[in-house]
Amino acid sequence: MRPKKTRWIKCLPGERCFRPKCHSLRRLEGVVLNIDEFEAMRLACLEEMRQVDAAKLMKISRPTFSRIVARACKKVTDALVNVKAIRIEGGCCKIKQRRVGDGKTKSRVSLGKD
Repeated sequence: MRPKKTRWIKCLPGERCFRPKCHSLRRLEGVVLNIDEFEAMRLACLEEMRQVDAAKLMKISRPTFSRIVARACKKVTDALVNVKAIRIEGGCCKIKQRRVGDGKTKSRVSLGKD
């Protein structure tokens, strides 16, 4: 299998785990949402970006972006419909950070590969 291309994200999520309050944590199943899937959903659904523009920001192709969003939507829908926890972790991502003052990309932080 071909190695995954690094995906660029704006920032890490504020929370890494979401769970229904109505079920015991011991009996609760969960789904794992990769950080790149989280970022793709943020760009497509919250920011309402066109897929081609969002793909450019993440430095991936538009078809790859589309597959990531579809996979993320399926996982989130599964968690909501079937009352599961959502953990956000993993993925082959790097964070874009900005310099103070000039707004250019300063450094990259690797989040590891899955």
